[in-house]
Amino acid sequence: MEETPEVRYAKKPKAGVFYPALGVILVFVVLAMAMPKKFAAFVETGNTAVVNGLGWYYVLLVTAFVFFSVWIAIGRRGDVVLGKDDETPAYSMRNWFAMLFAAGMGIGLVFWGVAEPLSHMATPPPDVAGGTQEAIAQAAMNRTFLHWGLHAWAIYVVVGLSIAYAVHRKGRPVSIRYALEPVLGDRVHGWLGNVVDVVAIVGTIFGVATSLGFGVAQVAGGLEFLGIAKDTTPLQVGLIFGVTALATLSVVSGLDKGIKWLSNLNMGLAALLLIVVLIVGPATLFILREFVQSIGSYLQNFFGLSFKTLPFHGAVGETWLGGWTTYYWGWWMSWSPFVGVFIARISRGRTVREFVAGVLLVPTLVTFLWFSVLGGTALWEQQFGGASLIDADGGVDQNIALFQMLEILPGTAVLSGVAIVLIVVFFVTSSDSGSFVIDMISHGGSSTPPVWSRVMWSLLEGTIAAVVLLAAGDALGLRALQVLAILVAAPWSIVMIIMCFSTAKALGAEAKRTMRLERATFRRELLEEMREDGGIT
Repeated sequence: MEETPEVRYAKKPKAGVFYPALGVILVFVVLAMAMPKKFAAFVETGNTAVVNGLGWYYVLLVTAFVFFSVWIAIGRRGDVVLGKDDETPAYSMRNWFAMLFAAGMGIGLVFWGVAEPLSHMATPPPDVAGGTQEAIAQAAMNRTFLHWGLHAWAIYVVVGLSIAYAVHRKGRPVSIRYALEPVLGDRVHGWLGNVVDVVAIVGTIFGVATSLGFGVAQVAGGLEFLGIAKDTTPLQVGLIFGVTALATLSVVSGLDKGIKWLSNLNMGLAALLLIVVLIVGPATLFILREFVQSIGSYLQNFFGLSFKTLPFHGAVGETWLGGWTTYYWGWWMSWSPFVGVFIARISRGRTVREFVAGVLLVPTLVTFLWFSVLGGTALWEQQFGGASLIDADGGVDQNIALFQMLEILPGTAVLSGVAIVLIVVFFVTSSDSGSFVIDMISHGGSSTPPVWSRVMWSLLEGTIAAVVLLAAGDALGLRALQVLAILVAAPWSIVMIIMCFSTAKALGAEAKRTMRLERATFRRELLEEMREDGGIT
């Protein structure tokens, strides 16, 4: 059977994207291996300059993304179908939610579900430090909701919607550059488009590698906490390659098999853990009350939290903001090319309004419930249950915080086992979907990139994580990976601003065209009625 041009094209990497991206990544890996301490110090200095110096910009920009997402969904723009006008969604609502949620935040929720609220309670933000225990606990949930709520998902809306419109409505290849076409025009086909795609690939590869580092650190910590194995760098490296092997098998199977099946498994295991902790744990009524109150507190303080930059707290405020809020905004932006392309790929047939509501609201509510159940249980144990989840020095061991919380529940070993499986499956889905997206971009936006390059990117993600951990040590290496991903977010934020203008321009033109057609139809029908009534001859 003769190959179609699309199939022949998909087999060839786009030279202006594939090789530069691969070269940049390999340069960083070589530097990390040759001079790990100096390399880590260099990227840390860059991170301090970007995150602390641009904190105000990140806070303002990400809040603007929230308002943009809401604005774009209302009115005529929200009626536009991401596909043909009569097209039905490619995936059921359940499968759609499962895949976008697993790709977007799964591993982070498991790692930070207990650790972040406890960390904010142990070391409160400077604007609430010195308050009552109750005020500090509520502020901890408010800050956690801020970091994982509407702002984070609005970043994904901006990137995902612009790509989904270009791909499904305009028939462009699955690539970042075409989301900028309404503003940049034909320049997206040249070097400028190549640069945009290279930045997206580099940010994604380091972001996924960092998630592998987070995941194995938590799994290794959990295994040691349960007395199964000692947490060592060789154990973490072995876990990385084991997970990478699973992710490679999944990415080879394709989007409609491995990735979809694992995403549904993720949701099932997460729901099981959530329900058991809520029902079996000692704080069921407290959690339900706290969930309702924290939503109200988040909404009540939404504007204040959204624009908070802590300028009157000097260096302490700058450091706290850089270590949490603006760090998160850079982190989500570094992940947005990968998650944006992925959710665009699975959102064919949705209207703009469905897309925004589905990506912005539903995952936010599920995320809030997750933190209320796991984080709320931990706060209850610390404040009322007599547990010591915060150590004597006022610190929180983030790698084992989840397992410490599960320790007081019935069936600790089983629940911890479920948590470990959940962590593994979550970062398998992050790795395989990340590899799939990177391969689509590196092949010029092909929706069916070849298997060999999917495997290559998947193996490269695991290799990067392992090499940096071995070269710099687990803590220093993981930090270096995080910083590399966040540094990419600074130039990427400019691309996201252009995406907002491109999406608004394209959808605005569609809305005006629809209005003109409706008016023309109305005039034609009115004239026909008047002729039938004898008013016009």
